[in-house]
Amino acid sequence: MIRILKSLFYAKRSNKRIITICYDILAVAFSLYAANSLRLGTWSLPLGKEEIASYLITISATIFVFTRLGMYRAILRYLMLPAIGHIFLAVIISALVLAISSFYFNSFVPRSVPMIYVGVAILILGAPRVLIKSIYYYYYRRKKPNVFIYGAGSTGRELAYALIHGHEYHPVVILDDDNSKVGQIIFGLRVHHSSEFEKLQSLYKPVKLLIAINNIKTGNRLRLLNKVSEWPIEVQSVPSVEDIAAGKAAITEVRDLDIVDLLGRPQIEPDKTLMAKNNTGKAILITGAGGSIGSELCRQIVKQTPKTVVLFELNEYNLYQIDREIRAMVKHLKIECQIVSALGSVQNKNRIKKIMEQYKIETVYHAAAYKHVPIVEDNVVEGIRNNVFGTLMVAESAIETGVKNFTLISTDKAVRPTNVMGASKRMAELVLQALADKQSNTTFTMVRFGNVLGSSGSVVPLFREQIRNGGPVTVTHPDITRFFMLIPEAAQLVIQAGAMGNNGQVFVLDMGEPVKILDLAKRMVQLMGMTEKCIGQTAETEGDIEISFTGLRPGEKLYEELLIGENVSGTSHPKIMTAQEDKLSWDDMAAILSKLNTCCHDNEYDGIKQILLDTPTGYTPK
Repeated sequence: MIRILKSLFYAKRSNKRIITICYDILAVAFSLYAANSLRLGTWSLPLGKEEIASYLITISATIFVFTRLGMYRAILRYLMLPAIGHIFLAVIISALVLAISSFYFNSFVPRSVPMIYVGVAILILGAPRVLIKSIYYYYYRRKKPNVFIYGAGSTGRELAYALIHGHEYHPVVILDDDNSKVGQIIFGLRVHHSSEFEKLQSLYKPVKLLIAINNIKTGNRLRLLNKVSEWPIEVQSVPSVEDIAAGKAAITEVRDLDIVDLLGRPQIEPDKTLMAKNNTGKAILITGAGGSIGSELCRQIVKQTPKTVVLFELNEYNLYQIDREIRAMVKHLKIECQIVSALGSVQNKNRIKKIMEQYKIETVYHAAAYKHVPIVEDNVVEGIRNNVFGTLMVAESAIETGVKNFTLISTDKAVRPTNVMGASKRMAELVLQALADKQSNTTFTMVRFGNVLGSSGSVVPLFREQIRNGGPVTVTHPDITRFFMLIPEAAQLVIQAGAMGNNGQVFVLDMGEPVKILDLAKRMVQLMGMTEKCIGQTAETEGDIEISFTGLRPGEKLYEELLIGENVSGTSHPKIMTAQEDKLSWDDMAAILSKLNTCCHDNEYDGIKQILLDTPTGYTPK
């Protein structure tokens, strides 16, 4: 029986439609025959030309109404109350047609037959549809794991409906804190108060709790997530309304909860004037366009309707990915914008300069850099060449081709650096500050900020992978802290800072309060429905995931800073500050770069580090 039903469900659409229409024709014909038989009390009925004409018109009218109501476009397993309502409507119209046609043709159809026909037809047309759906649903449901939905609003309703008819999960309960919604039935699911979670969990054994609340203030969402993170269940959420509306995700694509929700950072709308100032109608070059920050800069800049966007990237696959995404964005936004994908290294001045000349670049966002501290620590020469001399090549090309604005994406690790990566980024800042004093045609600004959540090398995806693999979750030190910021927020602030800057100005983004990495790891373990395994000197506490401490890596600090000195002042933007930092003249900087280039060419690691120590970078290696 199940095999027959499955073959019916997965038959070709055209075949399924023909089978359904044939069944409906036979069902309507039988309903007419049965209604007359019940009325006359005999199975032998008068069947003249008038009766045949009346019955054929009734059958044709019923199939026509079904077609107009879309009944043959519906897949049986998606049939719900609206479709049953359509059957009622079609049968009532069919009964009226029967009554009118019998009167017109003067056929022998008693007056009570249309009313009897309504009951019989609804039963014969509707019952098989409901029966097939019910059998398939209850058979298929057993193969899907149970889940709870949190939120009885519109998002929760859409998620429940989609999951019931999907292949992933079987929703059994909807939870909500609104007492007015408790007790409601949504697609066969009862709404319970969230305080009943423990009792319901022991009854249904759900594998996940799906958060289906989108329109909620940051503070309320933070309190909600703090509550559910204490429950012994994996917590996930539906995509944002924006992603669903843009077609980037379906409502059933439940995702891991982003740890950013627990940081509770208030979102500030970007200043539209600043976002547009250096981008709208202009030719833009973004180096490192395939990286975490570079790709987000591309997304934000395209929204400002630039004339041309050149995506400059060393990694071919990353360039291919961001090129596809940005072209899709341009098509979706219906804007006129030329997208150019350019492979190359920022150390190749000739390549960069030719691109700037060819596309008449007006604004440059320099995001290309080596940023992973341990990797750069083990590859000092390449780190210096890319971060320092790569920045020099792009900056000189910008000056020589008449670029108006140049923004460097810097890092908090450039402040009193203890590693080569941080020192190289501070050296890049010094290069741009010296060039800013040397000329005035190109405005150089530097924007300094900390870690961004979800970037390559971020602890969040690393912790998530370690938890899924059963642990241990590795933290370098129990007291280590870091600043965190959302990638879109960081990119927006970079663009705005670049628009408000004076030549040679260093900006610092307000990163909020530093986050303890150990607390971050513990919260992620809880959010993924697991418990921490504590290993002490005498005993081991039962749990799922162990958190182990690996020790600070070479060049790593316990905490990061954003300012070198105390000379900091605010700007017109609440999240952007400006700092007055030490700088060098171009003559002094040129002499240092000449020595540094020689040491890189000769692979003199000690010489490179000595130059970093002698230059006012604040470099103090550990």
